[in-house]
Amino acid sequence: MTRLDRSEDPLLGELSKVLAYDFKDKDLIKTAITHTSFANEARGRVDHNERLEFLGDSVLSLSVSEFIYKTYPKLPEGSMTKLRAGVVSEFTLAKIAKSMGLGKYLRLGKGEQINGGRHRDSILADAFEAIIAAIYLDGGLEPAKEFVIRQLADSIKSLSKSDGSWDSKTLLQELLQVSNKADIRYEIIAEDGPDHNKSFTAQISNNGKIIGTGQGKSKKEAEQMAAYNALKKINEEEF
Repeated sequence: MTRLDRSEDPLLGELSKVLAYDFKDKDLIKTAITHTSFANEARGRVDHNERLEFLGDSVLSLSVSEFIYKTYPKLPEGSMTKLRAGVVSEFTLAKIAKSMGLGKYLRLGKGEQINGGRHRDSILADAFEAIIAAIYLDGGLEPAKEFVIRQLADSIKSLSKSDGSWDSKTLLQELLQVSNKADIRYEIIAEDGPDHNKSFTAQISNNGKIIGTGQGKSKKEAEQMAAYNALKKINEEEF
């Protein structure tokens, strides 16, 4: 594997160590960490990471699916699908990206930096997927799979031990239980629209404190959105 010339860009060399992968094509990793806001503000043509994100999503799904298939031979198809969904969710990917310190290396436009883009779940999750694609294009499927499993194996194993839902409500319950703060209550606080097209608003509280709200076409969907928004809020506060 070709070593990265760290004298040209110290941050890329540092990122290479974080990823435990040295790129032969340095332009790939530069593109992977380039947000559209940076490309839009740059003079001249600068590639951003949206196309890599598209490819990385597929490589991620394949890698996680294969790991689940081989690691849990007795798990039925429906449960494998739900487990994979929990692992490749924006929340999980952003949490991993933050644990890696990925935000430090992102190329963002000035406005996005001011607005906290280095800590935004969607930007971090997208960059993580773009990096997977960059590794795939640079070194092939095996290095990409190795990177994915190295980063996500613990999350897969943790979620596999839950009650089989692997959804936002489950993730929130597990997160707060770890910190001994789990007294979660859901409440539908509003219903709007005619019977055939209702919209519900759910509120979630923990130890009496409101930590999230969400809307959906059903009470269950509204509760899921409230839990998802609570997860995002907690994740942002931790970093």
